[in-house]
Amino acid sequence: MTTKIHMLADALGRPLRFILTPGQSGDVTQAEALIKGSAGQYVIADRAYDSRALREAIEATGAAAVIPPNPTRKHPHSYDPALYRLRNRIERCFNKLKHFRRVATRYDRRAVHFLAFIHLASAMVWTR
Repeated sequence: MTTKIHMLADALGRPLRFILTPGQSGDVTQAEALIKGSAGQYVIADRAYDSRALREAIEATGAAAVIPPNPTRKHPHSYDPALYRLRNRIERCFNKLKHFRRVATRYDRRAVHFLAFIHLASAMVWTR
């Protein structure tokens, strides 16, 4: 049993919102739910989030999508590589959360308990 953590983080790499899904689900399925109601100039994501529907949802919020094109696209779109480098902050945020053994190994049997501890761990990340 695996669980995938979908996270929205701010520009400083601090966690804001989480959604849990089964490990075999795709990344882009939860992206619209994460960005709904958020304010920001840019949404930075990796290639797994490259879809037309998500780009339109991002532009509807008034933000710009900074997502590198999927290599299988026939007509790749442009993106800003300098801004994309800031995605490292999100990866570091995941790393900070995984310093908590309970998040890294997922001891909890129920997803609601696992999500509750993720929220607790993210609050501790915010206070550091």
